[in-house]
Amino acid sequence: PFQREENGNREANLFQRRKRSFPLPLLFLGFLNAVSMEPATANDPMIDDESTPLTILDASSYQLHDLDSIDLPPTLIEIDLTANRLTKLDSRISHLSNLKKLSLRQNLFNDAGVEPISQWDTISGLEELVLRDNQLKKIPDVSIFKTLLVFDVSFNEISAMTGLSKVSSTLKELYVSKNEVTKIEEIEHFHELLILELGSNRLRVIENLQNLTNLQELWLGRNRIKAINLCGLKCIKKLSLQSNRLTSMKGLEECTALEELYLSHNGIVKMEGLLEDLWFNDNQLASLDGIAEAVSGSREKLTTIYLEHNPCAKSTEYLTSLRQIFPNIEQIDSEVFA
Repeated sequence: PFQREENGNREANLFQRRKRSFPLPLLFLGFLNAVSMEPATANDPMIDDESTPLTILDASSYQLHDLDSIDLPPTLIEIDLTANRLTKLDSRISHLSNLKKLSLRQNLFNDAGVEPISQWDTISGLEELVLRDNQLKKIPDVSIFKTLLVFDVSFNEISAMTGLSKVSSTLKELYVSKNEVTKIEEIEHFHELLILELGSNRLRVIENLQNLTNLQELWLGRNRIKAINLCGLKCIKKLSLQSNRLTSMKGLEECTALEELYLSHNGIVKMEGLLEDLWFNDNQLASLDGIAEAVSGSREKLTTIYLEHNPCAKSTEYLTSLRQIFPNIEQIDSEVFA
């Protein structure tokens, strides 16, 4: 069964998923010694031998204010500086010509603190840049990265998507959740985009998505959206609109590839067209009457359904009725069946 995510974003496991997705040798050779705060040595159990090139530096969760005590060898491909106290970039990073992934997540960077990165030509081959959970107020200039695949500026104080027009069209994953964005804009050139996350902003309208013809995941939970308008996109597989102001499911008719739909915490009173997994809790569904007809083409497919906190869930025949309607159901709310 799926783990519940009430806000429509995938915050808990997002960064760990990215780590697994990049095909690098698992050589975490740059760990700091937790007691001395000195770089790891060849005698450290994390190090295979002196001849092994250092490719991954994981210096996360050390509350570092700077990187003065850390060696940054030119062979580095990935640097993870998550959960420190950094406010400015170490200029030595600008010389790492092999660098593909850089995570500055959960630090204290403001706009001025990350500005130098726009001039670092040597690392222009960077493919993943994570600036999540800092103090940014605007999208930084990352136009220098011509092959960028993943760009994450979630959990900042960004009020507009201005600046995204300069981001490379090679982008496949864009994360701008938990900011103060009011309008979807400057994304028309992202023809290769697969994942767009804009949850927990101030959006009222779904717009300007028509060019994202390869988009597979759209996360818009915790906004102020009143109507579903996917701008003609048909290949979306995962759609989250939890915690918005929807009163209808209309707008999903052409989404033939849809596999996961999250609509909890809205004001929807009628279910129309179900999938393999449906999250419909905390709405206004009065009864289960008509569900069988509404899902006549999906009855065999549905395996997980959340309807708790709807009026219909109070019925004494609630679980029994749903199990009769959906013969392959595996989970109803928190109830898991063998």
